[in-house]
Amino acid sequence: MATGNLGCVVVAVDGSEESMNALRWALQNLCLRSAGGDAAAATGEAQDEPGSFVVLHVQSPPSIAAGLNPGSIPFGGPSHVEVPAFAAAIEAHQRRITEAIMEHALKICAEKNVNVKTHVVVGDPKEMICEVTSNLNADLLVMGCRAYGPIKRMFLGSVSNYCINHVSCPVVVIKGTS
Repeated sequence: MATGNLGCVVVAVDGSEESMNALRWALQNLCLRSAGGDAAAATGEAQDEPGSFVVLHVQSPPSIAAGLNPGSIPFGGPSHVEVPAFAAAIEAHQRRITEAIMEHALKICAEKNVNVKTHVVVGDPKEMICEVTSNLNADLLVMGCRAYGPIKRMFLGSVSNYCINHVSCPVVVIKGTS
């Protein structure tokens, strides 16, 4: 589909099948720039670095989950007391989820015999995807989209819609089936 002039393609994954389908689509349909390839020869520019796929995962901030203070739980204590073990357990659980998501994504990449870079950040997914895409000077953002209806989308928001309107590079959205 795309020419071999893409230097950086960011693929956002969140563990959903839609995001993994977006990764499969990108690996199968996009052609990255090769080191010193045809594009460099045609323009007379030296391009030392080949293009790369960056698999990006945004982990929810631990503060959101840690906001569930154990003080309100029957076995808890006063609500103003912070319990470090509770926060540590939440962070460890989030790390395991992230590792499983990235392991699944890397397995898909290995099946296609493609080496990729991985990037994990913590924060609000829509904002962090836009920020990382901008910081990497990405040529393209690829992401999945769940097939939410209009009412569900109104309450949950749409990460892909936000990114389409806030990143400076083109965005390919691979839609899920309803």
